[in-house]
Amino acid sequence: MQLIDIGVNLTHPSFAEQREALLARAYAAGIQQMLLTGTSLAESQHALELCRQLDDSAEHLFSTAGIHPHDASSWNSDSHAQLKALLADPRVRAVGECGLDFNRDFSPRPQQEQVLEQQLALAVELQLPVFLHERDADERLLAILRHFRDQLPAAVVHCFTGEKRALFNYLDMDLHIGITGWICDERRGSHLHPLVKEIPRGRLMLESDAPFLLPRSLRPKPKNGRNEPAFLVEVLREVALHRSETEQVLAAHTSAAAQAFFNLPAFSGAAS
Repeated sequence: MQLIDIGVNLTHPSFAEQREALLARAYAAGIQQMLLTGTSLAESQHALELCRQLDDSAEHLFSTAGIHPHDASSWNSDSHAQLKALLADPRVRAVGECGLDFNRDFSPRPQQEQVLEQQLALAVELQLPVFLHERDADERLLAILRHFRDQLPAAVVHCFTGEKRALFNYLDMDLHIGITGWICDERRGSHLHPLVKEIPRGRLMLESDAPFLLPRSLRPKPKNGRNEPAFLVEVLREVALHRSETEQVLAAHTSAAAQAFFNLPAFSGAAS
């Protein structure tokens, strides 16, 4: 069984001393390819450098480049050119993480919207897919996306945690959906159990969002409480259960969706 993790925060400081060991555990668990998430210009550059350092073959590690809504206030007159240069690298496969966060509002909402529009325009220009973040902002996100959607090759709502109305609106706009260990959380994620079976094959992808969102159903739990890509198999197990699919079938179609979405190379054998 082979899996793709479409969202790993490998630049996170908590991973600094053990990235090689973390990747070894991921490969041993069947995670064959990973997308390292960029959330600012500096983090996007760092993610790209980690791809180069940790995967000589250029077959297993890829990255995104973008500015998260939390960092939208950092956008300045040079940001567009810097981001465009990052997106030109062949290891960078999507624009993002970008979007809207009206839950925490770390950046003013008008600025979040402006920076999202700038990044969507870049995605259209470069014909790259988009890796989207949304919290408490689905209606506004849809309104902005509507102006760009026909020209975008693809877009995924990463770490979907919303309600049925939001899911169906995203699917109606032909968006992909990323599911994380949130679905394993009996306190706040059980509403996703009936919803995941509504996501068509080819539009569903899986992600760890490591080191965040450790699956609460995981046994045994790591003592450090930190999530990592190897634990994506627990997300696979939970999603397969609620879709009434085998884990093998779910792994196959979510990986095929991710390879098509991010234009990834075909699996060429086990990573090591």
